[in-house]
Amino acid sequence: MKLFARLAAALALNLLLVATAFAEPGLWVVKQGDATVYLFGTVHLLPSDTNWRSPALDKALADSQRLSIEIVDDDSPAMQALVMQHGVDFGHPLSTKLDDGDMHRLEKAAADAKVPGGVAALQPMRPWLAALTLTVAPLVQAGMDPSQGVDKQLKARMQEAGKPVDGLETSEQQIRMLSDLPEAMQLDFLRQSFKEVADGPAKLRELVDAWRRGDTDAIAKVEDEDLRKESPTLYQRLIVERNQAWARTIAERLKQPGVSFIAVGAGHLAGPDSVQAQLRKLGVESTRIKN
Repeated sequence: MKLFARLAAALALNLLLVATAFAEPGLWVVKQGDATVYLFGTVHLLPSDTNWRSPALDKALADSQRLSIEIVDDDSPAMQALVMQHGVDFGHPLSTKLDDGDMHRLEKAAADAKVPGGVAALQPMRPWLAALTLTVAPLVQAGMDPSQGVDKQLKARMQEAGKPVDGLETSEQQIRMLSDLPEAMQLDFLRQSFKEVADGPAKLRELVDAWRRGDTDAIAKVEDEDLRKESPTLYQRLIVERNQAWARTIAERLKQPGVSFIAVGAGHLAGPDSVQAQLRKLGVESTRIKN
């Protein structure tokens, strides 16, 4: 689960893309009376030369009066303070929480992911933060640039047009979502990250190709299926409950005239518990837009 990339950092889709490849990421529209909401699946780390625009996306952005992304208060000093407050526990290093087998896997994952400082840098981290660090570190090493993430580019474009940009959540909400998990669940999250590191770039390429094609079935399989099967409680907390909250936000917006654009991690717009599925439960239908 690439949650830190999606949450501040995944929690999304982290990718390696061929810059010249044609891309048509998923875009949906929801309409009710004089209200329109566009839904777009994003990835949060991109090579700087990736081309992902399309005529349908450009038109939706031009027509929209506001943009909502997952978070907007993710400047480095604020995030660093939150991480130190909720993600570090010097009195209880990871070696006191993991058995010998898991410690060996942690050491190997830290080496494979090329975490700066190795396993020693992970030791004071709470399990949720160590998991995210293991997930994100190899992506940054591979040249993925958080400043080139789709959500950040959308934000810059709308601000240049003088349109407001707001967050569906706050950075503190996202971090507390992880830090408030029971420790057993955090450790489960950490163990899953060992597998992600071991899978290496092949699985990332599979995920990226699915995003590029707008293949929601493949995105759901790669991004959420393992989490749903192996840790249903974690899946419920990090995926389903957030999708339900965002669906309620969209339903509220449909009560007022206007056009808005909502961009969230592509994994949230795929699978049986997607935002679109939650909207359907509220009696609201979404339509896929094609170029």
